[in-house]
Amino acid sequence: MNTPCFDTVILSDLHLGSEVSRAKAALAMLKETSFRRLILLGDIFCDLNFRRLKKQHWQFLSYIRKLSNPKRHVEVVWVEGNHDQGLSEVMSHLVGVEVHQEYEWSFQGVRHLAIHGHQFDRFTFNNVVLSRALTTFFLRLQKLDSRQGATRLLERLDTKWLRLTPKVAKGALAHARTRNAQRVFCGHTHEPLRLEEDGIEYFNTGCWTQPQANYVTIDKEGVQIREYDERIDHSDSGEERSTPLADAADLAYAAGLLANEEYESVPS
Repeated sequence: MNTPCFDTVILSDLHLGSEVSRAKAALAMLKETSFRRLILLGDIFCDLNFRRLKKQHWQFLSYIRKLSNPKRHVEVVWVEGNHDQGLSEVMSHLVGVEVHQEYEWSFQGVRHLAIHGHQFDRFTFNNVVLSRALTTFFLRLQKLDSRQGATRLLERLDTKWLRLTPKVAKGALAHARTRNAQRVFCGHTHEPLRLEEDGIEYFNTGCWTQPQANYVTIDKEGVQIREYDERIDHSDSGEERSTPLADAADLAYAAGLLANEEYESVPS
């Protein structure tokens, strides 16, 4: 039986570098799925500290680089999230993918818009320094929480306390209206959601830091919010990188991402 080919797959909030990132599961999903376009909708990284990246995190990035090979005929789009800020130049060298603030495309005559969503979260948008400090605290807490139950619960409570889900949805719908888009896609809240208002559809892609991992697919049948159905816990483990790496070229070399033979080879 042939695997259905989607026009677009969207995933967000993988948070590479955190203890709760389900990079192995995300990689498995991508390898099992056929698509023409992949949109990484922000917060693919947790922060700018690449020494936190585990083996599974580098493997995910390596696969993204392979997908970006023109021979694969897959369009790979990276939309910047608040945790990704400052990585545009690094990512363009590391995995060969251009980073956008927002991305628009058309499919079957419908105008689509992808934007991470932190732009509609005033607390994060107006308190960048505090937000980064909280991220550092949260990462340290993850280290102490071996089963990650407490940190995942805290993450959900934080989202509800800040009322991120309705705020981001409202802001995204208003933004889509100014862009004449019929569908708008966001991440940031870590909660999958579909809404419709005045003929505009809003979709939140969920996240890959909770046991329920979600992503979005778009094809001729419409838009679906899907849950990755692998029951094995793919949360990552392993030692942090302890060797300081000077720049993007060193990072890429250490990860094996600049190996020409690996980039050029396209499995049948």
